Amino acid sequence: MFRRLLFALVLVLAMGTVPAQAADDFPFRDPGLPLSQRIDDLLGRLTLAEKISWLHQYQPAVPRLGIGSFKTGTEALHGVAWSTDVEAGGAVRTAAGTVFPQAVGLASTWDPALIKRVGAAVGTEARGYHAENPRVWGLQLWAPVVNLLRDPRWGRNEEGYSEDPLLTGAISTAYGSGITGDDPDHLRAAPVLKHFLANNNEVNRTTTNSSLPARVLKEYEEPAFRTAIAAGAATGVMTSYNVVNGRPATVTDLNSGVRTWSTRDLFNVTDAHAPNNLVDSQRYYPDLAQADAATLKAGVDSFTTDDTNSARTITAVTDALAAGLITETDVNTAIRHILSIRFRLGEFDPGGGPYGNITKAVVDSPAHRALNRETAGKATVLLKNSGLLPLTPNRKVAVIGPLGDTLYTDWYGGSLPYRVTALDGIKERATATGTEGVDRVAFKHVASGRYITATGTTDADTVGTALASGVAMGTSDAGTALASGIATGTSDAGMALASGGGATDAGTPEIAAAAQWDLTDWGEGVVTLRNAGNGRYLGWNFAPFITRDDQPNGWFVQQQFKLEPAGDGSFLIRYVGYEVTQPWFWLPETYVQVDPDGKLSVGAKATAARFTKEVVTDGIATAVAAAKAADVAVVVVGSMPFINGREDHDRTSTKLAEGQEALVKAVRAANPKTVVVLQNSYPATIDWLQDHVPAILWTTHAGAETGHALADVLYGDVNPAGRLTQTWHRATATLPPITDYDIIKTGSTYLYYSGSPLYPFGHGLSYTTFGYQGLTVTPQGAGYEISVKVTNTGNRAGDEVVQLYTHQRQSRAKQPIKQLRGFQRVTLAPFSAGL
Repeated sequence: MFRRLLFALVLVLAMGTVPAQAADDFPFRDPGLPLSQRIDDLLGRLTLAEKISWLHQYQPAVPRLGIGSFKTGTEALHGVAWSTDVEAGGAVRTAAGTVFPQAVGLASTWDPALIKRVGAAVGTEARGYHAENPRVWGLQLWAPVVNLLRDPRWGRNEEGYSEDPLLTGAISTAYGSGITGDDPDHLRAAPVLKHFLANNNEVNRTTTNSSLPARVLKEYEEPAFRTAIAAGAATGVMTSYNVVNGRPATVTDLNSGVRTWSTRDLFNVTDAHAPNNLVDSQRYYPDLAQADAATLKAGVDSFTTDDTNSARTITAVTDALAAGLITETDVNTAIRHILSIRFRLGEFDPGGGPYGNITKAVVDSPAHRALNRETAGKATVLLKNSGLLPLTPNRKVAVIGPLGDTLYTDWYGGSLPYRVTALDGIKERATATGTEGVDRVAFKHVASGRYITATGTTDADTVGTALASGVAMGTSDAGTALASGIATGTSDAGMALASGGGATDAGTPEIAAAAQWDLTDWGEGVVTLRNAGNGRYLGWNFAPFITRDDQPNGWFVQQQFKLEPAGDGSFLIRYVGYEVTQPWFWLPETYVQVDPDGKLSVGAKATAARFTKEVVTDGIATAVAAAKAADVAVVVVGSMPFINGREDHDRTSTKLAEGQEALVKAVRAANPKTVVVLQNSYPATIDWLQDHVPAILWTTHAGAETGHALADVLYGDVNPAGRLTQTWHRATATLPPITDYDIIKTGSTYLYYSGSPLYPFGHGLSYTTFGYQGLTVTPQGAGYEISVKVTNTGNRAGDEVVQLYTHQRQSRAKQPIKQLRGFQRVTLAPFSAGL
């Protein structure tokens, strides 16, 4: 025994004198070796515990191998949007770079070459943010969304491209290939397609079943994903929340489907919290060990769950191994997929590979600003024009409407580093005035005679308003209260009120700015209240009412109200934020109450306070006066992305808000030369506008350059050539239940819809005209080559989007009425210019 112990001691001492292999010398760091060999080397050096820890979204560092941490999931739908900070418990960090038009707007360009340039800009800015802080800004980008836009009521319509699989595949391939870059061995960034599969409703989205007949699955849903995967323009998919044909999408077999579409390894991920849904809301497995085992075996490689806490995933996978539900080989397979992307991102190459020298300086560059303006212009769709457009320069213009002098961001977009509104853009070309056309009101408490007032200030960064009762004002904690609202004064921040002193020339009390609210109608009875004193929105979040935010925002949008008539000329004010449709969420009645100290709270309808609404400024009257004083009126109306549908909230109607339509009607009556700019994220029901307004443009929320792009189109510097990517229905159309995915049975999308739409799929006008001649069809292998001569028959240069559709004349099965088979956006000079 003594000799053996002595030998062991001598051996350990001897080993200590041998230099350890430097981490930089490991074969996996040699870019000259084949990728598979590098992966094998690194995989063999990881312990089982380390490999299991890498199955969570936040993959920890392995210092002994010189490997840093890796994080999945930077959102980059139409520009780098946001990510989460592991150092701050998963807090959201919002990017402030180039925000391109929303995805449905990108697709409305029908221009894959342009969208590839957009994708390249997004991938480059992702690299820039990554260079600044790789622990926050990962290079696996969760974009694009390729769910087909089969129903315009889907809350996330703004995130998708089209109701057509061919167009969706072409645009997603362009965007993804721009992100990945053209290096065959390396990735600029790694795009992941969302959300696989058949995920188009937010109501009960984790438990509803998308029932897909075989034809709908193979002809419609799968092609939208397969195109980009097969082209190498995406590096994986994110599984969706819903159930598909009775089985949760989280455990739908990707190995026999999605992985067969690509010749390269894919790195697939779950949606956030989806692994836990398998046990919780879906009740498909009795425990997380079985759920996680099934998820791995289905071909998912990374668990996005429990925020930054990976312990639950590690425990579940470890338990699954111990129970024999999976083997280490299953874990190795997932890690191999993960490593294939991490290697291609250049993480283990000297200097980070060919894209490793990109710095934060690329973010919001002049070139990207110019590209944003170009894209927003090319995405704009001319819905109607009776000769009013393009506008003549130097004519006096009234820019009217709630979106005329503001730009809104959305949940999957970044913040805007600067803003060019429609009014800003038009002012660069004409004498222009602006008015929102919304009522400015005051709410007087019937019982006390006092007004709802934003009172007090905090520092400029938080910009809350203080609680106060009566007219004693000052700075304190954020909140909103009842105050007399008749006196004016300032605090250090210029927002507080002081008692006494404010009166009109006639001697009557003047309602102070802090007691005045700009009331905007967003449809379906929902309004927002923006304080005239500080320009911030009134909101509530299980806390005192506050007037804090620059725009409605948040996962649960807290700045929404409804005014309910009480029957005697007064109103009840109902807070309608937290409009959650999930079965796990319950909110008590939220009617505004007035507490004994004058502070506002929420409670039951039976005890709600009654208010009268006093109109300080009549929005329509102001708009009419502006329209009458101008040569042309440009009315900018539409949606607020956080209110009119978004993740977790479908629309029940696509109608333009009643208040906004009333505004358009009044302006049109005051000035026949009225242009409507409809800025929203989905097909809207605008029958009256089509019948009565001489010119209508449509654009999505298009980023910081929106105003420049709109002015470019309005004044003819850009000849509009955007085309709709969805069917726009008339008000009389009846849509099937949003949870019915059988488009063949229900006659949905342009493919099967037999009615007369307001605007058909592919619709869009130009300032010039085009002629078609000489259609030829030539057999080409298993298909046909089709060509046509297109001529610009007008008097100005412009783009035409040539669209080819086919229809199968005879079939025992129901066939599409028409189906897009090809398209090309072409730029043509006037034919007369060549004579």
